[in-house]
Amino acid sequence: MKDQRSTYAAVLVLFAVNVLNFYDRNIAGALTEPMRKEFGLTDTQIGLLGSAFIWIYAVVGVPFGRIADRWSRKKLLVGGLLIWTSLTAFAGLASSYAMLLASRLGVGVGEAVCAPTGTSWLGDLFPPDKRARVLAIFMLGVPIGGALSYFISGPAAQAWGWRTAMVIASLPALVLVPALLMLKEPQRGASEQQPLAATHTADGGKNPVMAVLSIPTLWWIIASGVFLNFNMYAIGTFMPALLSRVHKLSLAASGTATGITYIVGGIGGGLIAGYFGDRIIRTHPNGRLVIASIVSLIGVPLAYFGVVQPAGNIAITLVCLTAAYGTMNTYYGLVYSSIQDIVAPTQRGLTMALYFMAMYLCGASFGPLLTGSISDRMARQAMAEAGASHMTEVFKAIGLQQAMVIIPVLSAALAVVLWMASRTFVKDVAKRDRAMQAMGASQS
Repeated sequence: MKDQRSTYAAVLVLFAVNVLNFYDRNIAGALTEPMRKEFGLTDTQIGLLGSAFIWIYAVVGVPFGRIADRWSRKKLLVGGLLIWTSLTAFAGLASSYAMLLASRLGVGVGEAVCAPTGTSWLGDLFPPDKRARVLAIFMLGVPIGGALSYFISGPAAQAWGWRTAMVIASLPALVLVPALLMLKEPQRGASEQQPLAATHTADGGKNPVMAVLSIPTLWWIIASGVFLNFNMYAIGTFMPALLSRVHKLSLAASGTATGITYIVGGIGGGLIAGYFGDRIIRTHPNGRLVIASIVSLIGVPLAYFGVVQPAGNIAITLVCLTAAYGTMNTYYGLVYSSIQDIVAPTQRGLTMALYFMAMYLCGASFGPLLTGSISDRMARQAMAEAGASHMTEVFKAIGLQQAMVIIPVLSAALAVVLWMASRTFVKDVAKRDRAMQAMGASQS
């Protein structure tokens, strides 16, 4: 009973840390409009704030992932939490765009430890047939953290200024750091059916990075992460701006509406993924990836009709975008649990870090930047077609709405690569099991 309580306590604390992770990650998107107006920024510059975060996050994540496989995950996570929350608060002191950019780079360094340590930790607490649900719960930090960021930051910025909203975002660390330090970290491989000794050498003596990258399914999953994260970061950066510019919502109202989208769509998608992911694996080993592919395809028309609605059709916009966001959030419980299944326990931190590096550098980093660049280009084109000589908010609204049509296009690509991953998954799991059994036999 005591062990069960400590397990649930670990899930709760790690979940709360991930909520704060995505709260602080999304705050730049929640505060886009007041920062843009104060510093006179273009959409490309706004996008660069998100992309610069992602570049540093992706690059430093690989060594952090390797450290997570060898050192104390608890100490690593505490250090990262302190770094990212301190730099989030530092943004409240920014007097220039350069200082804003520097603060986001610091946040990226700190947050790079969260996913490798958190997913590896949970993978050692729960066996394979229960991982989809617990990882889906952990990844509910994405929509809940994002929702809270929009719910709290928009109204807080409207009442006290965006700088105060940045400081508020750092305060939960005062509670979470002591909570983390009180947890007991599990032994690596504790939840596996294979002997623990085998898990340390399941790569057969290969270079750890090459061993991981030799798994075909992982390459398809990396490609899926590219498309998913492009969309998620484009939505996180520009959805409040879309609601403000096209549908004329206030800063507080656009933040609240975006928060509703995150909380309803995100929790709904995450719970569906956890429930069906753990059920289908009992009869179809690759079923999680099949479900993820089908759900991603369903999201294509939802995202399209959510983006292109004319001014005033706010209800249809929010319903469609909430449902589309929900389809995207099924990804985490279904796909992250599949990643845990294709590698040995001592490879999980490194695998997640490599996965994050590739999908963030190739996908998420372009989500805000490319969407913002297309938005600026489309706005200039709209201005030229109207014969106007000055850029106005009307043209900026047209440009952003046209740019965000890229989201349903990439949702279709996401469905395709997830289907391809489902075709190689069973073979790769069998290969991992054979390697672990062989190494276990040689050490017995």
